[in-house]
Amino acid sequence: MGAAAKQHEKSGAAPSRPRDFVALFLFLLLFGCSVPPSNVRVTPPPEAHLSQVGIASWYGPGFHGKATTSGSIYNQYEFTAAHQTLPLGTRVIVTNMENGSATQVTINDRGPFAKNRIIDLSYSAADALGMIGPGTALVRVDVIDSPAPIQAIRPSLDYTLQLGSFSQLENARQLRDRVAAAFNDVSITPLKSSDLTYYRVQLGTFSSRADAEAQAREVVQAGYSVIILEK
Repeated sequence: MGAAAKQHEKSGAAPSRPRDFVALFLFLLLFGCSVPPSNVRVTPPPEAHLSQVGIASWYGPGFHGKATTSGSIYNQYEFTAAHQTLPLGTRVIVTNMENGSATQVTINDRGPFAKNRIIDLSYSAADALGMIGPGTALVRVDVIDSPAPIQAIRPSLDYTLQLGSFSQLENARQLRDRVAAAFNDVSITPLKSSDLTYYRVQLGTFSSRADAEAQAREVVQAGYSVIILEK
């Protein structure tokens, strides 16, 4: 064997050993130390922290096609519900505690106004919970998410009547004084936005919507425009 061939044999054989060792080390590092997928523990999502337990009812054909409080048209075949205090657009899981059935609904209406009932379900939601026949059921309502922060589920809402909203305080004062000549408990409530403050002329605080509507009819008959607001 010539000198050139011997030199090539010496220079070509030696580097292969460290390369093989590095490859073996990487193989053991990547695969020998990996954790089987079956042993990986995935943390479940947090459970709903706001819950309410009480009697649910349902409403259907008599309201189908009519406007809800949110402005959307009630469709008894959609999974929606009416609640007295949860912000409109809130999504909740309703569980029938009598048979274990559960369904998800979106709050798009106000109610129920019958005593001791906490939620009014659409026909399809009530059917999913197996409560069409009985008409009512003991349920648990768990909040999933809401378009507005919720600290607690209030049992009922208060209402007020708004007669006007002005960017000029003097205009609000003039309307307040005119209304106050005929009605009690008229006030101006400031509402700050990003760049303006609006002065809202409001009348009264009512514990039920029925009472607010009764007062609103009197105010309208006196010649004023009225909006019923939730407080």
